[in-house]
Amino acid sequence: MKYTFLSCLFFIGALIARGQTKDPLEHIIITSENRKTQVTAHENGELHVNVSPKDAAAFKAVGMVRYRDLGAKGDGKTDDIDAIAATHAVANLHGLTVKADPGATYYISGRERTAVIRTDTDFGTAAFIIDDTEVQNRNASVFTVSSALQPFKLTTIATLKRNQKKIDASLPGTCLITVMNTHVKQYIRFGLNQNNGSPQTDIFAVDKNGNVDMNAPIIWDFDQITDITALPIDETTLKITGGRFTTVANKAESKYTYYNRNIAIRRSNVLLEGLEHRITGEEDHGAPYGGFINIGECAYVTVKNTVLTGHRTYSTIGAAGKPVTMGTYDLSVNRALNVSFVNCRQTNDINDNTYWGILGSNFCKNLLYDHCTLSRFDAHQGVANATIRHSTLGHMGINAIGSGRLLVENCTIRGRSIVNLRPDYGSTWQGELIIRNCVFVPSNGKPVSAALISGFYAGDHDFGYTCYMPERIIIENLRIDDSGHPENYQGPAIFANFNPQMTDASYREKFPYVITKEVFLHNITTASQKPLRLSDNTYMFREVKVTGGR
Repeated sequence: MKYTFLSCLFFIGALIARGQTKDPLEHIIITSENRKTQVTAHENGELHVNVSPKDAAAFKAVGMVRYRDLGAKGDGKTDDIDAIAATHAVANLHGLTVKADPGATYYISGRERTAVIRTDTDFGTAAFIIDDTEVQNRNASVFTVSSALQPFKLTTIATLKRNQKKIDASLPGTCLITVMNTHVKQYIRFGLNQNNGSPQTDIFAVDKNGNVDMNAPIIWDFDQITDITALPIDETTLKITGGRFTTVANKAESKYTYYNRNIAIRRSNVLLEGLEHRITGEEDHGAPYGGFINIGECAYVTVKNTVLTGHRTYSTIGAAGKPVTMGTYDLSVNRALNVSFVNCRQTNDINDNTYWGILGSNFCKNLLYDHCTLSRFDAHQGVANATIRHSTLGHMGINAIGSGRLLVENCTIRGRSIVNLRPDYGSTWQGELIIRNCVFVPSNGKPVSAALISGFYAGDHDFGYTCYMPERIIIENLRIDDSGHPENYQGPAIFANFNPQMTDASYREKFPYVITKEVFLHNITTASQKPLRLSDNTYMFREVKVTGGR
């Protein structure tokens, strides 16, 4: 009897405005002939896997298959990627759990082969060495967590409105909807990494009757739709546990050729727990990484009790023709809803700026850090609703643009500000900012003039949308450790100087900025004992109403 296992791999660009790419279908041919269980790689790239009837019956009886069952050596030297991919293909076919062998070390070369995970997988205490020194295809993930459910196009919807509660569609069940209008450009980036923007994009969940989950609402008006796709959401949770992964870093030229040799999660309802990822072999140059854990086109994903590593920062020449440091990530989230990082930390110092900030995200809703100690939280091309609680953020702090509610609670922030509204995307947050029960250590104690909220907006660049500051800001029970301030320090400011040129009524913004209406303060204390000020630019923020005690 012969089966064909087809896996469709999707990859999202790592945090610059790049389009989504799609690999050709990868074929793994599985047979069950009366001969030994064996995995054979053919010259055309196909894997031919034979599982003897006796072994197939044994696997089904225990509900599990191990990598060694398909020929993995686990000796840290033999390339085991074919055996690993074959094991998952067999498990996917028969609905079996996959378990790594305790104490094994699996070497994974740079050959182009992706193992597709569709069943619960226990990496346990096994080690995995991912060698990126010679890679055939830098966009080919090592593992892709995938759904057997297939996306499909919606043809009955021509327009959408912001906060629309229902779409005109009858669906097989709860679905993740991705919609685009390529005739509208948004997130038109400003600065050294300038670009022409991304097509207007939204992602949201609906039930079988088309009712939108209003916890992650539609955030844009779509006067025209060029593409709208529904992806059914898996009802059961797929669990991936354990694993000690080490990436041997690439030695490629330092330019924007992102490496995606990772675990790509493209299925909804996934729990990844207990994984560790480390990096070795970094030198004075290398290409950046798009996230070892790369989450995209999905919803309801939790990464828990996981140890990660920041990548060394490298420089290149940016789009403006000037040197720039390149973003390089161990965590990446793109076009995803309800993604949580719980009790995650990193191996290197969160305050060491030779390592880039660990997370980047685009087009997301409802992101959560809970009990994390990481160098950065970052939302590039927008997040709708984000919560950071019981966490410590390092040298790159909290960087975000987006909408809805941004909540920072019971945290210690060691960046230059508590929240930096990213200037390259218009320093925009359309909604509410709440900072509660936090400690702020500006620049990890270096002598700087502290500002709680930073950003920049000159009003002369079209980002593709109106730019807002948070309409309402609530700051409660904040301790500012500004004991290491400079000599001319005047005290911490609520707002940085967002536009030094705007000092009187003569300044005109071509694209007006919607300034914060109200700031509520309660129980703000400083180590310097200097009072909290409004801003160095009192004119720009002259109409902000500040209430409550400081």
